[in-house]
Amino acid sequence: MNRFSAHAALLFVALVVLPFCAYSFKEAGESATHKTLAGRYIVVDSVSWTPLAGASVFDRKGHFIGQCGNLGKTPRIDRRDYPVTIRIIGYKELRLPEPLAADTIFLAENATELDEVIVSGKQHKVLHMLGYVREYSTLTTYTDTVFLFREKMVDFMLTPDRKTHFKGWDNPRVLKSKSYYRFTDKHGLDSVSGEGNYHFSWSDWVSPILSPKLTPAVRDVASATDTVQGRNRPTEIWTRRGDKVSVAVNVLADTASRRWVPRLSGFFNYGLEFDSFRVRFNYANVESDTILPIDLTGYSFNIESEGRGRKMFRFNRRDEQFYVTTYSEVYIVDKEYITVGEARKWVNKPLHASDLEILEPEEAPELQPDVLALISRVENVDKDAVRAGYTADSRLMSPYLYDWDHPDSFGRNFRVGRRALFLLKQVTGISAVRSHRNTRDRWRDFRQQQIHRKDPAPSAPRVE
Repeated sequence: MNRFSAHAALLFVALVVLPFCAYSFKEAGESATHKTLAGRYIVVDSVSWTPLAGASVFDRKGHFIGQCGNLGKTPRIDRRDYPVTIRIIGYKELRLPEPLAADTIFLAENATELDEVIVSGKQHKVLHMLGYVREYSTLTTYTDTVFLFREKMVDFMLTPDRKTHFKGWDNPRVLKSKSYYRFTDKHGLDSVSGEGNYHFSWSDWVSPILSPKLTPAVRDVASATDTVQGRNRPTEIWTRRGDKVSVAVNVLADTASRRWVPRLSGFFNYGLEFDSFRVRFNYANVESDTILPIDLTGYSFNIESEGRGRKMFRFNRRDEQFYVTTYSEVYIVDKEYITVGEARKWVNKPLHASDLEILEPEEAPELQPDVLALISRVENVDKDAVRAGYTADSRLMSPYLYDWDHPDSFGRNFRVGRRALFLLKQVTGISAVRSHRNTRDRWRDFRQQQIHRKDPAPSAPRVE
């Protein structure tokens, strides 16, 4: 009986325990290999080995995966995301066709520089800068996804102080824009378009602050790195190499970091939930302790939020959550000092998109194949055929504009006399004025009803 028990125990070990252990060791080995090859890397400068905080990672379809943290560590990359692209303004992008065995990625600095700006006279006080913008934005609900790639030309008009009798603008003014949308439902079916009615991108809300000051650790030195601690974590990382300075800011690390994005202060006060908010600014020819606006060479930012601060014009179902991600790069392609009179001409000059071109700078990397495929699909859409094949729903038309008894003819409002009067009201704004007046009257009546309801008139005294 004991010999039988011993044989049974050995048989159990051979048939059950050993295969399980072998499978566990194999699975652990594969998990370790997967973690090493397709996990996370450290992105550093190829010369100084300084971690590049804010470097961005894109998957094989051109979708934004995430940004490197303060130590240059990439977000976790899945094998299915390869080939991936690692990019940061001021450096040459790197494309990884497959996972690496090494854990460090080196990026080489881009040597392209703008021509030196010369101030020819005291009257040239206004700085006019021209920028090229690329943005990748995604709006996601539980059932639908909207991906947007957009490139545009913008300009800035910066004044040195309030004494200048010209206001200017530090927010990017759009001169020309091209948009490419991809709409995907929960079944994976998609459609593309060059136009969209839902403005969910954050790209127009971030602008450079005019005169940030260097931290003491990066002043009067040839090469240095300084980390500014926030309340619980690092909030600013300053890097200096000669006359080039960059600062990577984690806006969510401390409330003081919001000074870098002053135009979004209202969204913070509104209570909008941001999951990630990082910006990076690059400067060149820095010669003093205060960075001048003309030193700016480019900036990038990544914003991830739950919602967009409004209901998106009924894009999604009522009370359904949606998420917005925007990654944008702004390259300064030209800058010059001009007079106030010339600046005013820029303001009053009518800008026609047909007269402008989108100038892609040399340092801007090539687009990913999937983004190029999206551009090709949008540009090959036959808009005339789509417009001709669309049939309006007559049930949505007013009975005064559509004659139900004679579907082939216009209603009474579109007879010659009434049609002329209808167009005249539209041109002169009479219809809009009447609409506003009616709305105001209805609102006044509603308030009076509420007041009477809350404060009813006293009843007459009872007489016996």
